[in-house]
Amino acid sequence: MNINFPVILLAALACMPLGFLWYGPLFGKAWMRESGMTPEKAKSSNLVKILSLSYLFCVMLAFSLQFMVIHQYSVYSLIEGLSGEEADMGKAWVEQGMQSFGTNFRSFKHGVLHGFLAGLTLALPLVGMNSLYEQRSARYIFIHAGYWIVSMMLMGGIICQWA
Repeated sequence: MNINFPVILLAALACMPLGFLWYGPLFGKAWMRESGMTPEKAKSSNLVKILSLSYLFCVMLAFSLQFMVIHQYSVYSLIEGLSGEEADMGKAWVEQGMQSFGTNFRSFKHGVLHGFLAGLTLALPLVGMNSLYEQRSARYIFIHAGYWIVSMMLMGGIICQWA
């Protein structure tokens, strides 16, 4: 199974318009209040740097997320490290299995489910821990964790359907 880099890049791109909406019309005022951000401070930031690095981080996240939302990747790990006749038998077994089951659970909806689970079990704890040490509010945590959960749901759906 090959990694489909164009789909990874597309999935990562989904974070950008969502961020515009999330931190703009949807939760922008609450986020600014909870984070201490001001319009003046926001205008003084280097937007090219922020957007470029944000996209790079989303690409990294999408790359990792593919292994969580596409079950078929795990099959290959079962035969890794085999050699000789065992490797030949393992490869034949994987090829036969992929012909029969290679498209199972490959839908946008399934990717959204696993994206949600990844966001809930990875993004929420990471955002939550950092925010607790920074003495941020629960609202602050849910604004940021919510963004990452929804982002991972979108990325998971795109990756699972088309990668």
